[in-house]
Amino acid sequence: MSNATAPMSRSELEAFWMPFTANRQFKAKPRLLAKASGMHYWTPEGRQILDAVAGLWCVNAGHGRREIVQAVASQLETMEYAPPFQMGHPAGFALANELVKISPAPLKHVFFTNSGSESVDTALKIALAWHRARGEASRTRLIGRERAYHGVGFGGISVGGMAPNRKVWSASLLPGVDHLPHTHDPARNAFSRGVPAHGAERADELERLIALHDASNIAAVIVEPIAGSTGVLIPPRGYLQRLREICDAHGILLIFDEVICGFGRTGSPFAAQEFGVTPDMITLAKGLTNGSVPMGAVLVSDRVYDTFMQGPEGIELFHGYTYSAHPVACAAGLATLGIYQREGLLTRAKSLAAHWEEAAHALRGAPHVIDVRNYGLILGVELEPIPGKPGTRAFDVFVKCFERGVLVRQSGDVVALSPPLIVEPSQIDQMFSTLGAVLRGQ
Repeated sequence: MSNATAPMSRSELEAFWMPFTANRQFKAKPRLLAKASGMHYWTPEGRQILDAVAGLWCVNAGHGRREIVQAVASQLETMEYAPPFQMGHPAGFALANELVKISPAPLKHVFFTNSGSESVDTALKIALAWHRARGEASRTRLIGRERAYHGVGFGGISVGGMAPNRKVWSASLLPGVDHLPHTHDPARNAFSRGVPAHGAERADELERLIALHDASNIAAVIVEPIAGSTGVLIPPRGYLQRLREICDAHGILLIFDEVICGFGRTGSPFAAQEFGVTPDMITLAKGLTNGSVPMGAVLVSDRVYDTFMQGPEGIELFHGYTYSAHPVACAAGLATLGIYQREGLLTRAKSLAAHWEEAAHALRGAPHVIDVRNYGLILGVELEPIPGKPGTRAFDVFVKCFERGVLVRQSGDVVALSPPLIVEPSQIDQMFSTLGAVLRGQ
């Protein structure tokens, strides 16, 4: 095996078909990371890279946390695996109990998965099964939103609204799915600070879909409180509240996808608490284990869970995964939640938000910057596309920032930042000074 800290030859790169990557472009000039600690990565050559995106929106407590390493090692030595069907182990119940302590009050049950994609598919299946258990089996229609990302399962792609994710598999997506319009409104909301003022009325499009399909056929609505992968789209003031009101009026379940904005990213444990809107289910992953071991979860409300428990005895939901509540992932999750609690990380973004916002909006006026969007420790900088070459300008910024020692995220023509919650003000300044210099061609 090759030395993990040594540069790799082109031939060594070919076996790995990389996800969501332009493989030929990458392998011609690879960007490799070999080590991580705190706020930084290091390349195989030893160059330090400041992590401005928490890995991939997931390393909320920073890299190389000894508590997580020790918990995982101890669990591997004690019991590396236990079957989750008709069996259990203490760590699974312990992690579920710790999760519900920080969740919105009515969401007191946890179904464990292995990723955000699995969490979304699980939540959709629970919604369909819940209506059937209540005697409303006709409620099978699902409603997502344009410019939404809900993972790569067929269910998540179906309710998602990213055209590149949908076009190849369009003939095989779930039937009976409709989409709300997205909330991005640059004409009225460009350069908003925090929650934009305009756009709550777009939630009323749900009433139109209900009139078209009838509420008796609609099972659930799923939205990201803050859409991350499509360019950091912040919900307009009152928008999420209006969705909740409409769903309640028509007996429709509301699902929040918080795979990205959960675990302190907004300044509260979950965006549901930050925006004061409680859904019926919340999908989770990423920050659940600080990115150390793959794991996801669905937080489920009492009213949904209790319906299943009132039916005939036996298996209440024919769904699950071989690695649901995997012991090693549970150990990582428990250690991660412990760090969040001891260090106050689930609310730390609030104390840094003003500094973050000022640094972010100082980018206004930089060449090709057409919008800046921020909330908590989240940023989206939208760039004017190069005609005929969508995404090229932002990708160039991503590469140049990496070459200057800062890792940012590119999605289309948006540059996104979402650092570990342990970030210091001086590191925020470094991120924005580097990004600003690249944007200004300095």
